[in-house]
Amino acid sequence: MQIKRFGVSLEEELLEKLDKLVIQNHFPNRSQAIRFLIHESLVEKDWDENKIVAGAIVIVYDHHRRELQSKSTNLQHDYHELILSVQHVHLDHHNCLETIAVKGKAKKLRELADKLIGLKGIVHGKLVMTSAQ
Repeated sequence: MQIKRFGVSLEEELLEKLDKLVIQNHFPNRSQAIRFLIHESLVEKDWDENKIVAGAIVIVYDHHRRELQSKSTNLQHDYHELILSVQHVHLDHHNCLETIAVKGKAKKLRELADKLIGLKGIVHGKLVMTSAQ
């Protein structure tokens, strides 16, 4: 991949915000921060246009909750074509963390994530998506 250089003019206030972003995210330089922001914008466009994306649904739950694991598994079977893998981790005696790797149309991934996160007994959940390209 060939790198092209170009100049960017920014207001001082915006440049200061860019420099804060560089520091907060431990980017090696401004160029990396700009690359990150461009990619982030393009990924969001893929979500909005319901393109094929990849991601992970992360949920935390108390495994002692009656039928929660069964409901989660049944829901995952309903969307089996989207699920690449599932990792189950025991955080402590009560709490488990599952990371569900997914790939498919953005709208369907959101739908699955919303249904999983909405199950009674889920303590926390989040969907993270990125471009599948």
